[in-house]
Amino acid sequence: MIAPDVRRLFLTRTVRLFAYGALSVILVVYLTTLGLSAAQVGTLLTLTLAGDTAVSLWLTTRADRLGRRRMLVVGAILMAAAGIAFAATRSFLLLTIAGTIGVISPSGNEVGPFLPVEQAALSQVVPAARRTGVFAWYTLAGSFATALGSLTGGFLSHALQSYRVVILGYAALGLVLAGVFGRLSSVVEVPAAAQGPARTSLGRSRGIVFKLSALFGLDAFGGGFVVQSFAAYWFYLRFGVNPATLGTIFFGANVFAGISALLASRLAARFGLVRTMVFTHLPSNVLLILVPLMPTLPLAVLVLLLRFSISQMDVPTRQSYVMAVVRPDERSAAAGITGVARTTGAALAPVFAGWMLARPAWSSVPFFLAGGLKIVYDLLLYRAFVGVRPEDT
Repeated sequence: MIAPDVRRLFLTRTVRLFAYGALSVILVVYLTTLGLSAAQVGTLLTLTLAGDTAVSLWLTTRADRLGRRRMLVVGAILMAAAGIAFAATRSFLLLTIAGTIGVISPSGNEVGPFLPVEQAALSQVVPAARRTGVFAWYTLAGSFATALGSLTGGFLSHALQSYRVVILGYAALGLVLAGVFGRLSSVVEVPAAAQGPARTSLGRSRGIVFKLSALFGLDAFGGGFVVQSFAAYWFYLRFGVNPATLGTIFFGANVFAGISALLASRLAARFGLVRTMVFTHLPSNVLLILVPLMPTLPLAVLVLLLRFSISQMDVPTRQSYVMAVVRPDERSAAAGITGVARTTGAALAPVFAGWMLARPAWSSVPFFLAGGLKIVYDLLLYRAFVGVRPEDT
């Protein structure tokens, strides 16, 4: 029987990723219609991700002590506030302030405090033996939600000839999240018996978490060159693809990504978490490099879909590995710090990607940089952690 809190956390993941997917397909195009240049958009997205990093770090390193439910509700309110602000102003300065303080996802992926705290909460109510499998379904739910959001955002903006309606929908879903988070039970909190000394960061797990954070940051820095908003914009520039078609493309991509995550738990049970992470991630990065080399839209979409069909197998295994190597009262902080490392890495890349997309001769370079850096990450991760086993498996 599935615990009520598990159902609620899967619901919040689904609602949130639906909102992120809808926003990511139209965000860069929307911002350029407001009069922002590609370089300004890149700067804005970098500052937005940097702000998300700061918000996530503050909330997640305090969640185990001050309350996981409370921090999740705060994050949802910041998400709603950012959506309202983005719909209400054309000012680059005000957009930057709203994006920095609030929670905006330009990639279609997780930002803010939600994922780390939800992972810690799920690990609280799910046995260790089932954790990777639950995280795989959790990833699948998010990928399907992102796919449906991408499809909905693209078609809705195209049908209504309005990008702002998607932005307002994003804000409304933030309020929905706040309501659902408020209904979580006390079971998701750290048990009193498991609490260590009052702190806002890590204890004995510090060394391994910081090493993982450095590697995850490198991976995310590579991925930041091709966040979904920029990838959609590249298809728009290269092939003149309209928003409805972009939504369909990324719907398919995220469906394939979600299905790939389901295979992760089976592979991990046979080959181990680290091997599963690396040997599924490597070929997906080779395919990423090949996308801009395709001469036609169908071929480019085909390679993109092939890439997404194996791209998410490392996600539940990575999440499970982090949860396995730390104490229960360090899980939110560990997931938060590794998540912040990823957000920080991703935040540094868009400003460069925006500059490149503004120059036709450079528009494909972000794909090459992303794939190359991610391959380096895979090799370093394997070398450093293939022999390190989780403590609770």
